Amino acid sequence: MNKAIFITGTPCTGKTTVSEVLADKLNCKLVKINDLAIENDFVLGIDEDKGYKIIDIDALNDKVSDIISGSDELTIFEGHLAHLCSGADKVIVLRVHPDILRVRLEARDYSESKIRENLEAEALGVCTAEAFDEYSDKISEIDASELSVDEIVDLIDDVILDRREFPAGEVDFMDWLI
Repeated sequence: MNKAIFITGTPCTGKTTVSEVLADKLNCKLVKINDLAIENDFVLGIDEDKGYKIIDIDALNDKVSDIISGSDELTIFEGHLAHLCSGADKVIVLRVHPDILRVRLEARDYSESKIRENLEAEALGVCTAEAFDEYSDKISEIDASELSVDEIVDLIDDVILDRREFPAGEVDFMDWLI
């Protein structure tokens, strides 16, 4: 039985919204990785150049491992750092075309440099590549660009129940960079 599902991706790909709906649908526990890091004082500082919180990934990983080992119920871990932790039975990487992602990032008032960095990361598939190092065949990569929240939730539910697979590497936004 799958016990730990990690949902990750670049900021504004829909992780939080999708995870909340999915956790409600499956009646399971939802852990928001960013909140977990803040609540447990795993923030080491702020990157002066980029404005990002610097997170103690080792401490975060230990906390995630404790939560997984201390629970028998399905738990969804959501956040763009989730794939940097170990212990997932499945990792879902949500992807969104950079043109759509730009609109979402701008709506959140991200700086132009932060927008550009996130768009490049999305085009290059950084979250997928990082997750692949740890999880290889446990990864499903879903192009959420044109899907509704309910459609994404249904696809993830199918992945959790081993009814569908979306292997890493099939979503490709590299042409956006050219």
